[in-house]
Amino acid sequence: MAKKVTKAIFPVAGLGTRFLPATKSVPKEIMTLVDRPLIQYAIDEARAAGIKEFIFVTSRGKGALEDYFDHAPVLEQELRSKGKTELLETLKNTNMDSGAIAYIRQHKALGLGHAVWCARRLIGNEPFAVILPDDVIAAEKPCLQQMVEAYNETGGNMVAAMEVHPERSSSYGMLDVDDDQGELVKIRGMVEKPKTEDAPSNLAVIGRYILSPNVLKNLNQLKSGSGGEIQLTDAIAAELTQGHDVYGYRFKGQRFDCGSKSGFLQATVSFGLARDELRDDLYAYLQDVMMIDKAAQ
Repeated sequence: MAKKVTKAIFPVAGLGTRFLPATKSVPKEIMTLVDRPLIQYAIDEARAAGIKEFIFVTSRGKGALEDYFDHAPVLEQELRSKGKTELLETLKNTNMDSGAIAYIRQHKALGLGHAVWCARRLIGNEPFAVILPDDVIAAEKPCLQQMVEAYNETGGNMVAAMEVHPERSSSYGMLDVDDDQGELVKIRGMVEKPKTEDAPSNLAVIGRYILSPNVLKNLNQLKSGSGGEIQLTDAIAAELTQGHDVYGYRFKGQRFDCGSKSGFLQATVSFGLARDELRDDLYAYLQDVMMIDKAAQ
């Protein structure tokens, strides 16, 4: 039986340049999707999957991220004195117990593999998850929870997988499939951001991983790969050459790339429509916009 996954790494050291000027003073992970920052969606998903220890790989200028998960005594007292118990309950989800979160600095932007490697001493010899907050996944059962349940049966290493248009291959790590079992895919190779004609399949790696501690040892040996960065994909692919299993998991849910403006806006509309108190007004507004657009044509 696979060892239980209780630790997760959140690589949040990026500068968020695609969202400038907002990210000049606000970490991208704190930008709000409806009324919750991106990082809260990631934390809630990790909690649902049984994660107990949260490791943030950060960089200079991420202080607001640390403050977000701290208690806010003045705010809490103000809400309590005004009897706003519902809002107090909402705040509870943003508070983390002392010692539950660890912050590690990535001093140089050397890629996702390097960010994960920075947390090696806190992982030790245990399997661990990696969650990229930019990838927000709307699902009835949270994506990482789906993966943990599958991993408990398979062990090894597991990456979230999603079919993408061949022309988008150069934006993803792509899977070379050995045995396609539907929900679960056994992998024989991985290629980081290949040209369309070189992609081994249309299955792309999305920002959820469950990894063996061996991957950290592989990262120790790696030199820079695609884009001059240390690629996590290369370290996972090395597991295959060492005789260890790697699986792709076709998750149930809709993924939004909130690292892009377009994806962030799409997620905002989708999550807004999913909220009972917002749906009617937002839907009516969108219908009005579409009518005006049609009339203009």
